[in-house]
Order: sequence, then C-alpha cells, then structure tokens
Amino acid sequence: ASAAGKFAPVWKVPARSLAGAVIGGLLLGYGARLAFGCNIGAYFSGILSGSLHAWLWLPAAFVGSTLGVRLRPLFGLAVEKTPAASSC
Repeated sequence: ASAAGKFAPVWKVPARSLAGAVIGGLLLGYGARLAFGCNIGAYFSGILSGSLHAWLWLPAAFVGSTLGVRLRPLFGLAVEKTPAASSC
C-alpha cells in the first residue's frame, strides 16, 4: 500500500473513543495481572483443574461485560443492535 501511494492512515480519533480504549486496556491489563496471566486462559485452565477461581471468574466476567456494554455510550460508542427478524 505504501509503494502504491495508498497508505493513508487517519489519526483523527475522538477523545472519548481514545479514553475508552485506554481505560479498557488498563482494565484488561489489571484483570490479567489479577489472574496471573490471560483471563480466559485462567478460566479454562481453572475449570480443567477443578479450581474454585474459574467458577468465580464466570459470573464476574458476565457482570463486567454487561457493565462494559452499558458504559459504551458514555464514550460515544454505539451499542450494536441486531436487526429484527422478519416473519415470512
């Protein structure tokens, strides 16, 4: 793309989107640190080894994901909605 002259990245990122990305990245990093590694890996490894922390991770991840989806509009990010199915 660069050789063809078509490489033109757009660096116009809204401040709210940038703040959402930075805060989300920090929270993901913090969660990975708490889990001593990848959050998903800790869940799957914990399930296989019969550890209690994996079973506690599941409801915490659900609550965190729900909270994250509800906070998206505060950062100017649209909540994607699936179109209603049409009846035939």
